Amino acid sequence: MEAREAVAKAIEGHGPIEQVYWIGCGGSMIDLMPADYMLQAESAKVESHVYTAREFTVAPPRKLGSHSMVVALSHSGGTPEVVEACKLAQERGAYIFTMTSTAGSIVDAPEWDTFVYDWQDDTPQRELDAAQSILVVAELLKAQEGYDAYDALQAGIDELDRIIPAAKKKVNEELCNRFAELCQKHDFLYILGSGACFAQTYGFAICSLMEMQWQNCCYIHSAEYFHGPFECTEPGVFYFLQMSSGPSRVEDERALAFLNTHTDTLMVLDALEYGMDAVDERVRAYLEPIMMYYMNVELRAARGRVFDHDPSVRRYMGIEKY
Repeated sequence: MEAREAVAKAIEGHGPIEQVYWIGCGGSMIDLMPADYMLQAESAKVESHVYTAREFTVAPPRKLGSHSMVVALSHSGGTPEVVEACKLAQERGAYIFTMTSTAGSIVDAPEWDTFVYDWQDDTPQRELDAAQSILVVAELLKAQEGYDAYDALQAGIDELDRIIPAAKKKVNEELCNRFAELCQKHDFLYILGSGACFAQTYGFAICSLMEMQWQNCCYIHSAEYFHGPFECTEPGVFYFLQMSSGPSRVEDERALAFLNTHTDTLMVLDALEYGMDAVDERVRAYLEPIMMYYMNVELRAARGRVFDHDPSVRRYMGIEKY
C-alpha cells in the first residue's frame, strides 16, 4: 500500500486525521523527520510529532487515539521498538501505516497497512521510504485542507532521480577527498544545518559518522550555533556546513559568515549548488534531505576508504546485547 491509499483509508476509517505521529529509530526516524517538518509548516489543522520509537512507548502522547495516524518506519523490518510502538497505537485506536524494505518482517504485519520498498541503486525515489513519507503529508493536506503545491511536489520528487546522480558525481569531484583528508587530521568535527535538512545534519553525525565510521562529531542547528556553541569556534577546529535551499537558508548564511572569519577549517555542502535549484522553491526544502542523504553516503565512503573502515562494520550493533 502506498501513501495515497493509506491516507484515503485512514480518513475513511477514522474520520478527519487530527494528529500524525512519525515513529522510527536511528536512520529510519531520520527519514521521517522532513515529513514531520513539512506537515508542521503546511498544515493549519493537523498536529505532527516525530518520536524515536522507545520514547513513544515509554511516554506516549495523551492525544494518541482514533483520529491519529501513526507512520512507522523500520528499514530492516526487525526493529522491536517500532513494533511495540505500533501495538500501542493499535490499542489506542490509531490508524497505522508502516514502511520497510523487508517483506514478511515483523514490521510488515497483517495488523496494519504496510509499504514495502525495494532498496536498490536504481529504485525511483518516489518508490522509497523518504519520498513516501513526504507523499503522506501531501495526500493528507490535499484531502483535508487543499495543497496548492501538490503538483510541484510530485514533479520535485521525480526531479530527484535526475539531480542525485549528478550530485553524487559532483560531490566526489569536489568534496570527498578533502573531507577524508580533514578527518585524518581532526579527531572531531562539528556539523551544522537547519530546516528540514537538519534531519540529515543529525543523520550524518549519528549514523554515517558515529555509527558507520566511529568518528567523533557533534551536530548543531545553524540558528542555535549562536546561542552557545559558537564559543568553541577557532582556527584548527573542523566545521562542516550543510546549506539549505529553503527558507531556513538565512540561518545557514549567518553561520557561514561567522565561520568564514573565525575558523580556517570549513567545508560547505550547498543544496543550491547540488541541483535543488531545479525544484520549485515552495517544496524543495522538504525534498533536499533526500539529496543530502546521498551526499552523506559518498562522504562517509570516502572517509572509509582512507581509514580502511567499511561502513558496514560494527563493534556493538547487532553483536552485543544492549
